[in-house]
Amino acid sequence: MSEYATVGTSVRRPDLVEKVLGTAQYTVDVSVPGMVHAAVVRSNRAHARIVTIDAEDARTQPDVIGVVTASDLEPLFARFGHVIADHVILATEKVRYFGEPVAIVLAETRGAAHDAAGLVHVSYEDLPSVMTAEQALAEDAPLVHETTYDATGDDSFKNLAGKKADGDSAADDALSNVAHEASLAWGDVDAAFETAHLIVEDTVHYPMLYGYAMEPYNAVASFSDGELVVTSTAQHPYMVRDDLARIFDLPLSRVRVSAPYLGGGYGTKSYTKVEPMAAVASWYCGRPVKLVISIEDSIYTTRVDSAKIHVRSAFDADGIIQAREFDIVMDSGAYADNSPLVLAKAVNRCFGPYRVPHLRVRGRSIYTNTTPASSYRGFGAPQGNLAGETNIDRAAELLGIDAADIRRRNLVQFGEPILRGKRGIDADLPADLELVVASLEKDRTDRPGYGIGFGCSASDAGAYPISTAQVRIQSDGSVIVLSGSTEMGQGSRSALGQIAAEELRVRVDVVSVMQSDTSVTPYERTTGASRTTTLVGLALQRACADAISRVRDMAAEIWECSAEHVVHVDGGVENGDGATMTFGDVVRTWFGGAAGEVTGVGLLRREGVTEEMPPFWETGMVGVAVDVDTETGMVTVDKLVTVADVGFAINPRAVEGQDLGAATQGLGAALYEELVYDGPQLINANVVDYRVPRMTDVPRKLDLILAERRDGVGPYGAKGAGEGQLNPIGGAVASAVARAVGKWPTRLPLTPERVWRLLNDLDETD
Repeated sequence: MSEYATVGTSVRRPDLVEKVLGTAQYTVDVSVPGMVHAAVVRSNRAHARIVTIDAEDARTQPDVIGVVTASDLEPLFARFGHVIADHVILATEKVRYFGEPVAIVLAETRGAAHDAAGLVHVSYEDLPSVMTAEQALAEDAPLVHETTYDATGDDSFKNLAGKKADGDSAADDALSNVAHEASLAWGDVDAAFETAHLIVEDTVHYPMLYGYAMEPYNAVASFSDGELVVTSTAQHPYMVRDDLARIFDLPLSRVRVSAPYLGGGYGTKSYTKVEPMAAVASWYCGRPVKLVISIEDSIYTTRVDSAKIHVRSAFDADGIIQAREFDIVMDSGAYADNSPLVLAKAVNRCFGPYRVPHLRVRGRSIYTNTTPASSYRGFGAPQGNLAGETNIDRAAELLGIDAADIRRRNLVQFGEPILRGKRGIDADLPADLELVVASLEKDRTDRPGYGIGFGCSASDAGAYPISTAQVRIQSDGSVIVLSGSTEMGQGSRSALGQIAAEELRVRVDVVSVMQSDTSVTPYERTTGASRTTTLVGLALQRACADAISRVRDMAAEIWECSAEHVVHVDGGVENGDGATMTFGDVVRTWFGGAAGEVTGVGLLRREGVTEEMPPFWETGMVGVAVDVDTETGMVTVDKLVTVADVGFAINPRAVEGQDLGAATQGLGAALYEELVYDGPQLINANVVDYRVPRMTDVPRKLDLILAERRDGVGPYGAKGAGEGQLNPIGGAVASAVARAVGKWPTRLPLTPERVWRLLNDLDETD
């Protein structure tokens, strides 16, 4: 029998029925009285000076009420970006990528707005463009930005601060297309390489992707009387609020951002995206504005950082790692967005959960004239892990060591540090590896074209440990949980409801969870980095304890006894004489009448169990078996094994779903997905040509394993989940294909054509 009444049990998600029936409310369903519709005019150049914007034809169309351009925004701070405020709301003076917003057309209907947008005529003076990181880093390459910007985000990025060059030759000399640099080092790398038994050197390429959420970006904004109200598809409403407040120079209390259900996020909806366009349009016309963009326009809004990574590793004769060196170049597109943080995490995560006595990592995030890159599930780990894991597998092959065995010899043990001076690993990775090996061995075969690959990763997860939560016990004993975290399909609403029910000892069906409204729900820094269950869960436990303490005090007053003699029991309290009251009894009696509520508050910051950074580690441990058709290059995944080392699964079925979803998304990058530029323009920015995994691509056999050792800092020993199994999939698939065909690929995705070219000793890029 379980020691818990509610947590640790798979429960039906509270949003299940309304999503299945199509009655769930998303931002696109929001309407406001007096609302007008917006359509975006986008650049058809990658890099060009804007000569004129002629909107007269558009303005004269029926139902059109206005056209907004950058010149209309001069009274505002018309840029955003939580790390570097380099992202203009509308192109100013020049465009920096094909698809950049140039103007916003406002009309009474969506159709009228889109029709009129085609009548806005923009004339350009073309400029030389840099479409790849290599071009952008070339000597005398044209600059994407002729200006430096102040850093606006975390203190660790204040070194990015700068000022406008304004023709100052010294400032001009410092300008480049490098948006950000990050590095990490310890030990004596050069000396370790000099004495190594084996040095393995590789260069790999991680593709440019789009985090394909089913719901495109959209927002509804209303600016009135110095107050801004926005409903949007935001993972981080509070951080969007900060950007919007800076744009309009408003107090935070005058900006309200809410996010109903999100139709997927995957990191692509983190931080600010289309909200500023809707907000400035409402400010301009004095009416609420609704902006809904297409999948194609969403792809032109943000994408995933592609990467070229050079890795060099030194080993002794037994396969023990002596040193590792990485050089990471990320193509981050026209604006920084969250790429500086993605790069920093890639630097921290690329060398894997191994003992590395000597390390040197250099990373650069590069401006190019392409769609801006931003966060993506895994946050820099998938890019670096591909390089690190395939390099280890090549070393195993050259040393004649089994791929699992070389990992056994190098994986850190529980409690050992991966990053010097940081929290040690809070997972038993060697035990997780044995679970994967045992599962794969059950179905191993020697048929031609069959190969097995492993992947290990560990991510410094949880972001920064700041969280708040509230619990409100109602006069009938039911409970409302308030959290600023966002429900985007990951199941946080059910997990938080289960935690509250467990802590308060009430039925889960009397608990309602309300989320994501900066004027109603308490502060939540982000919904990302797999942090909600762990960090919001801790804040929620504290809120429940606070509420219980308040109820005990109220009951003591009613019973005229000391609070020490009042104890918490199922659904209520009991005194030393055996008298009991439900939570509802206490509230009604204390307030008098069927009224009142008790509110508990829980606060979390960097102290106590969350003092040491990172707050927790999210691990990825996967194995794949593939079949390769050597005639066509087609790769079929025969078996997928994942180990979710989550400490404790609050809702086991939801954890399994998150793990399978993450791994499937990883298979997309490994085998199918890639955004492709032909000159200045994407040629597959649409739902047909951008190939995502289908139901027919699901592996033939699945083994989703939960490792629950109660070793996390979160509630009941829980740790975060949802990203870990994506991170090592690319490297595992690449290694499995290499073992199947006897040749090592250097870039993803491993499409049939690319594998066929590999088999026939042709260039993988042609």
